[in-house]
Amino acid sequence: MSTMNISLPDSLKAFVDEQVNERGYGTSSEYVRELIRRDRDRTQLRGLLLAGAATVPTRPADAAYFQGLRDRVARTSTNAGKASSTTRSRGKA
Repeated sequence: MSTMNISLPDSLKAFVDEQVNERGYGTSSEYVRELIRRDRDRTQLRGLLLAGAATVPTRPADAAYFQGLRDRVARTSTNAGKASSTTRSRGKA
């Protein structure tokens, strides 16, 4: 693991120390790593949202669209249940 040193004004150092104590982090490094991970995730999500917003919708996301999604999930769940019961019955033979 690489090391990075940062300089903080006293007020920010006090804030970091407070967050470490209140949120249960073991060290200030753990707290800063978590902040960086969250920022990275936020940046990736923003990129995905912008990419999605730039695409042309293929069909409207209306009630019929969401019902189709529910139906597809229900079929997948039903098929998965059949596959596992078939596997179980084969194991008993």
